[in-house]
Amino acid sequence: MKTEPFHRPHDPIPAAIADKAAAWLARRDRGLSPAEQDEYLQWLGADPRHTEAVTQHAAALERMMQLYEWQPGHDTEPNPDLFAVPRRRTWLWSSALAAAAAIAVILAWQQPWRETRPMMALTPRSYLHVNERLALPDGSRVELKDGTKVVVQYSERERRVKLTGGEAHFTVWKDASRPFIVDAAGVEVRAVGTAFNVRLEEKSVEVLVTEGRVKVAATPEQMAGDLASLPEISQGERATVALPDPAAAMTPAVPVVAPVTAEEISQELAWQAPWLQFYETPLADAVAEFNRLNQQQIVIADPELRKRRIDGTFRPDNVEGFVRLLTTTLDIRAETNADGQTVLRSGP
Repeated sequence: MKTEPFHRPHDPIPAAIADKAAAWLARRDRGLSPAEQDEYLQWLGADPRHTEAVTQHAAALERMMQLYEWQPGHDTEPNPDLFAVPRRRTWLWSSALAAAAAIAVILAWQQPWRETRPMMALTPRSYLHVNERLALPDGSRVELKDGTKVVVQYSERERRVKLTGGEAHFTVWKDASRPFIVDAAGVEVRAVGTAFNVRLEEKSVEVLVTEGRVKVAATPEQMAGDLASLPEISQGERATVALPDPAAAMTPAVPVVAPVTAEEISQELAWQAPWLQFYETPLADAVAEFNRLNQQQIVIADPELRKRRIDGTFRPDNVEGFVRLLTTTLDIRAETNADGQTVLRSGP
């Protein structure tokens, strides 16, 4: 279906509209009755500025929660939750985020969802990247791997998300009256309330279930047919569906289902962890970033080392790996002083 481009107005939002948007978000947080939900949707559709006001509130709140959630704990040990496989979070605050992001999806009306925003901007003082995470109108959430794009098409009958490329992890808010369907190059994944990962590759689609169960169909026609005949993929299983060759006539592929271990799931979802990325970065800036995020501190003893340029991608809590790289690839040696700090000096 052809859709209009996403509109980004530049005019200031009147204070009265902004206040009304904030009030609606607060009401959504405690839960809307059917009548209130109808009123809310009508209010969103009455004026494009209403949508823009909600979007602005959502963006601000999402950024704050994103920074809060990805800040490693300042402790002697790395934060164990920072790199754990994501679990279903309580909805005490995420329901507020979902409400904040409930922009103009008015029943059967469709529009393209905002595509992934740029990654967190690199500045001289921050090189930390986190993935784009969106709160969908119904309370579901999606985390996008770098470069991934999605289009949201919600109606009163179903919640549909089109994955146009890349990889995304979905945490679905339970709503038996409106199934949640992800479309990846014609392969469809149907869920009600669960969590799963979808990766769209050149020749296949891979679905990894991290919680609950999903149905997988190789074509939209299969999904629209007898659901009972479709394979059901459970937690700890992966389904791989080969995409058809446009140049060859062939019947739809049958999903190949295989079990996966907890370790394999962790490896599959390793892209969700934040990372530090340096490119021609002064060593002093890189060290400052590690020191900002960790209890273990690094000291540059020789001033001439501060301007040395380094490249690399690192986990924010992997101070040891960062120091090891410096000592093995550069003319730098590391020592531990009486305060437990790692001291960098010139020389082998």
